[in-house]
Formats: sequence, C-alpha cells, structure tokens
Amino acid sequence: MEKKVFTRPRYLKDAVFHYCPGCGHSIIHRLVAEVLEELEIGEKTIGVPPAGCAVLAYNYLDVDMGEAPHGRGAAVATGIKRVLPDRIVFSYQGDGDIAAIGTAETIHAANRGENITIIFVNNAVYGMTGGQMAPTTLPGQNSTTTPGGRDISRDGAPLDLSQMLAIARGSAYIERTSVDSPKNIRRTKKAITKAFLTQMEGLGFSLVEILSACPTNWKMSPVDANKWIKDSMMNTFPLKVIKDKTNEK
Repeated sequence: MEKKVFTRPRYLKDAVFHYCPGCGHSIIHRLVAEVLEELEIGEKTIGVPPAGCAVLAYNYLDVDMGEAPHGRGAAVATGIKRVLPDRIVFSYQGDGDIAAIGTAETIHAANRGENITIIFVNNAVYGMTGGQMAPTTLPGQNSTTTPGGRDISRDGAPLDLSQMLAIARGSAYIERTSVDSPKNIRRTKKAITKAFLTQMEGLGFSLVEILSACPTNWKMSPVDANKWIKDSMMNTFPLKVIKDKTNEK
C-alpha cells in the first residue's frame, strides 16, 4: 500500500498561483500554510497583505485576511492584534512596501514591541509595478529607474531594514533566510515557525526577511535568478539570525 508523503497543506487553497515562473512567493505561501497547520493555529490566524505582488494572497491562504494600504501592514496588523489579542496576526510584505513607504510604521511597531509577526519578502526591486529601484536594490544593480546600475553616491546604499529593526527595544526575533535552495527553504520554514511561536508566547515583535527571486524583473531564468541570490544578494544581505530574545523570557 502506497503512503502519501506530500500533499497540499490544509490552509493553502486549491488555486493556481498567478506569480511569474521562478518567483519565490508561491514557495513562501506554502511554507506559511504548512506552519499554520503544524502549529494548529490556522483557525485563529489573520493575515494582512498590503500592496505589491502578494496583494492577492487571500486567493491562496485559507485564513481570515484584512487588506492594508501600501506600506501600512504593521499598522493594520497592530490594530487587529490590539482589538483581538487572542488571534495570531501577521503581515506579508515585499521590500518596496515595507522598506520604503512602510518604514516608519514598521520601525515604530517593532519599537513598541507589538506582538505581531511580519513575513518580509526581499527581491531587491519593485516587482508588481515593473522593476523600479527599491530601497534594497543592490549597488550596480540594473532596474527600470537605474538602467546604468544603482549608484551609491546618487541613490544611497541598500537599506538593511532587518538590522535597523533589531536595534528597536521591542523586537524579539528577527532572522534573514532565503528560498534559493532546498536547504534554505527548510531553514526558512524553521524561521517562520519560530516567528509565530514568538508571537504565541507573547514575546513581542517578530520578523522573517526572506530573499526571493524575481526572474522577470531581473531579466534572468529562474535558475540564474536563484544563483544570483547566492552570488550577489547574500553578500549585501547575509543569511543569519539577527536578533533572538526568545531565550531571555
């Protein structure tokens, strides 16, 4: 008798993803759904997807959802969590959303120690609107608004938001991972699990930054895009646990 070892997670809808081939969002959606099922928290979870490529996350994740204006994910998640403190609340945000227009809301939510979780998907460009330079675009990286490459003297250096959030006193757990390889996908799932557990234990603000490919706007094949994450993105955004106060309780 054959044993089924791989199936659709309970909280991932039976829907075809609209994402471009090679995009990491579909992998990350599945990881979130798996974690919600394994922790048995899906029925009391509320997601907050703001603007960006993942704005339609409610089509794929079978949990309650509340949309947020561009960049306001942490603010909306804060409001939901304060009104419904028994719920598990997370926002799902891209770098053009959280590290640009949403910088202030996110930093202050972390500083206040809001007991929410953020899934921060970093693909180094504005994906949904055509590949413009984002705060996380690498030095020398081409985009539609930096056709000659990002110039630090003109555009500034890439913003390391996770390091900034680690300074905030209210942040409890921050880790940077990637979905460029099976090994790193497994590591990402562990980080997402720990972030939700941090919230479940009432320890404060948690965030997982995930390096993710955008082959369409990078103008690469999916294979080359994942190689570029390893060879280029990880030099600017190294994978590591940036802050972990969960053992201090």
